[in-house]
Amino acid sequence: MSRTVTVGLDGSPESRAAADWAAREAVLSAAALRVVYAGEQQPSSYVPFGGEDVPPPGTDRAERLVRDAENALAHRHPGLRVTAERLPGRPTAALLEAARDTDILVLGSRGLGRAAGYLLGSVATTVVSKAERPVALVRAGTGPADERRPDATGTVSGTGPYMDVVVGLELHDQTHDDVLRFAFEAAARRAAGLKVVHGWRLPPYGTVWAGAPDEVQQDELEARGQQTLDALLEPWRAKYPGVEVTEEAVVGQAGAHLVDASRDASLVVVGRRSRGTAMVGALIGPVTHEVLRNAETPVVVVPHD
Repeated sequence: MSRTVTVGLDGSPESRAAADWAAREAVLSAAALRVVYAGEQQPSSYVPFGGEDVPPPGTDRAERLVRDAENALAHRHPGLRVTAERLPGRPTAALLEAARDTDILVLGSRGLGRAAGYLLGSVATTVVSKAERPVALVRAGTGPADERRPDATGTVSGTGPYMDVVVGLELHDQTHDDVLRFAFEAAARRAAGLKVVHGWRLPPYGTVWAGAPDEVQQDELEARGQQTLDALLEPWRAKYPGVEVTEEAVVGQAGAHLVDASRDASLVVVGRRSRGTAMVGALIGPVTHEVLRNAETPVVVVPHD
């Protein structure tokens, strides 16, 4: 079955950055790229890919937008199969429908906690929380050099080695396969390392071994957490022997640590429960929500049962 990367485009700077990132991801994945404009409204602020003047009033700007994007992205990435289309209906429903038939849906973002275009706010939150496939969010201004390590002179280019992929795990939650699969595949495609930031919880005081010193209890819990992590990672290390894995253990939720790690990462991967509640915020979860708001690199949210 052929692979497809789909990107939602509305003409805004963040959605154009998302389209560029989606094209690079499609090339890495040997996938086709599908550019979609979701909804019936005209783009609120259209900046053409080719730098031409804004079309005059009465022009179908949405149609021109997707065609310009299709031509520009195909020109920048020779050999990449690019298609473009307008999707009818409301943006949220159209994007969720598009996500069913793709390997990853890519949207532009300035951070879910800030005001921005229609692909942000309630639309992006709903799409991320309900999509059946992974969703990537890309900030405006993100370019190829932002994913790469500097060379010996400190110069960063779009052709240097990739920085690590970072993945967040909670050790009390055993449903990691989809998240780890995506993270290891992303690291392997980039010939990059994989940094696993994993959170674990201390039990209430005095509930582990009555009378044992606190430091003994914590050491034992850390050892158990490491055993759990080793068991989780063992089959993936065997499947992807070329991916160098590093680990960072944190007590409690890992959101702030993932945000810190994003500053030296090419990509951050987090999970999201796909069932269990109808509340959008609860579906995303506090760790994923914090990462989406504050991470400095593209974020992929992977749904899991």
